Amino acid sequence: MSNRLLLRPGMTVGLLGGSFDPAHDGHVHLTRIALRRFALDRVIWLVSPGNPLKARGPAPLEARMCHARELVDDPRIIISDFEAQVGTRYTAETIDALKSAYPGVRFVWLMGADNLQQFHHWDRWQDILHAVPLGVLARPGWRQSALHSRVARQYRQALVPAAASHRLAYRSVPAWCFVNIPMSVESSTRIRDAGGWTA
Repeated sequence: MSNRLLLRPGMTVGLLGGSFDPAHDGHVHLTRIALRRFALDRVIWLVSPGNPLKARGPAPLEARMCHARELVDDPRIIISDFEAQVGTRYTAETIDALKSAYPGVRFVWLMGADNLQQFHHWDRWQDILHAVPLGVLARPGWRQSALHSRVARQYRQALVPAAASHRLAYRSVPAWCFVNIPMSVESSTRIRDAGGWTA
C-alpha cells in the first residue's frame, strides 16, 4: 500500500472520518480535545472519497486533502486518503482494513454527538461497536438527543464514565464514552452555504 501510515504497535490512535468538505477550525478543535481526553498518540483524519449517506458528492478529494493539510500544524494529526487507497466505502470496512494493516495499534473511532444520533443507520454499525471503542464529543444542540439515541439506550451498559476517558482505548469492546467539550459552532455546511469554500 502506498503512503503507509507511520503507526507502531502499542499506539493509541483516534479515527475521525468524514468528507471534510471543507475541513475547518472546528475539526481541529475537536481533534485536539480528543487527543487529550482520550490520551491518544495520533488522530487520523480519514478524508472519504464520498459519504454514502449524502446525496450530493463532495469537492474533489485532492482539493479537500490539500485544504486539510494547510489547516493542520500538529504532527500528531495525520491527513489520510486511506479509504481511497484501499477501496473501502463504509466505516466498518475501513476499520477492518486498518486493524488488519496495523496489528497491535489500539484504534478509537471518534465522532460528534450528532453522528451518534443517527449511528444506527450506518452500514454494519453494531460491527463497528464490537471492533473499536467509540469516543463521542459533544456538539452544539445535540447532547440530549445523542444520549437518548437508540445506540446510547441499547449500549447503556457499555458507557465509560467521562472521568475514565483517558483509558477508553484499553477498554474491552463494546465501549463508548461521551465527553463534554467547549463548543465550536463551525460546520462545513455553514461554510459551503456562505460561499466560503470553492475547491
